[in-house]
Amino acid sequence: MSYVRCQRCGRPTCPECQRQAAVGVHCVDCVAEAARALPTTRTALGGVRHEGRPIVTLTLIGLCVVSFVLQLVLPDWTVRWLFQPYVAFFEPWRFLTAAFLHSPGQYLHIVFNMVALWFVGPTLENTLGRARYITLYLMSAIGGSVGSVLLATATDSWATTSVGASGAVFGLFGAILVISKRLGGDVRGILVLIGINLALGFVMANIAWQAHVGGLLTGGLLAAAYAYAPPARRKLVAVAAPVALGAVLLVATLLTYASIGAFSL
Repeated sequence: MSYVRCQRCGRPTCPECQRQAAVGVHCVDCVAEAARALPTTRTALGGVRHEGRPIVTLTLIGLCVVSFVLQLVLPDWTVRWLFQPYVAFFEPWRFLTAAFLHSPGQYLHIVFNMVALWFVGPTLENTLGRARYITLYLMSAIGGSVGSVLLATATDSWATTSVGASGAVFGLFGAILVISKRLGGDVRGILVLIGINLALGFVMANIAWQAHVGGLLTGGLLAAAYAYAPPARRKLVAVAAPVALGAVLLVATLLTYASIGAFSL
């Protein structure tokens, strides 16, 4: 039997349910009620500000790391989920799943991508809010794969395979460039970062620069919609912009596949 009463509601509370307050002890129900009553803090772009760790960014990094371990221990894990423009016509989930894979024999591949994700991800997660941020990341990942399809004929890469979160990360680069510009920040450092990383894709072998370009453009366009939406229409834009951009990516992809006669196969 508990002889300690909550200083707020007066009900008895057991030791496990007691929470130390500024004055006396509160029960867990009163603590939860007080938390719900606190006003929601929003960022300059209308995102809900969350205290503590960047949960979405940490989750994305965790998924990539877990997938990388599976690549090392399961021989067919990489082949099952990697991206190849021609194969993706028949297995469209590869447009997204490849973003959670990395080159098994090149540890620096995943290290560089995860460091870049940690470098820009928390800022965007906090500025946009978790829902818009995860939408931006996933759309950029898909946009990177779409870039590989749209440029496949020009680069003779229909059978070229690719893995990595680079397309999604470049989408975040594009997003932080647009958002920093919108908020009046200095974007010179971001431009240099993007320029160097884009250039590396053209001068180094085995880098899918097509995905970098696709992710960068997708992330930048979606971020522009988020950043420049009128405050009263931010919720509408948060839904309508990804849907509209997704439709554009889908149509462009289908038209590209149609140009090589994929539908007649």
